[in-house]
Amino acid sequence: MDLKLLLTVFATVFIAELGDKTQLATLLFAADQEVSRMTVFIGASLALVLTSALGVLAGGLVADFIQPRYLSYVAGAGFILIGVWTLWAA
Repeated sequence: MDLKLLLTVFATVFIAELGDKTQLATLLFAADQEVSRMTVFIGASLALVLTSALGVLAGGLVADFIQPRYLSYVAGAGFILIGVWTLWAA
């Protein structure tokens, strides 16, 4: 196992998830006094594991057809376009 890659992926996903709508939705579910926080935690954890698994599978399939370097360019351009669109809409 590549520990450097593991820590890089962990840090990137952790920072990206802080304060996003998924975390806020989980916070709202957990704030309900009538629900089990452990159930909310397990449900949210399973959902994040499944979405991550789908991302890894999709990335593996796409990498069979497109070189990772070009995929990085497309992803970077996509993030820039989303940022421009967000600024434009504000």
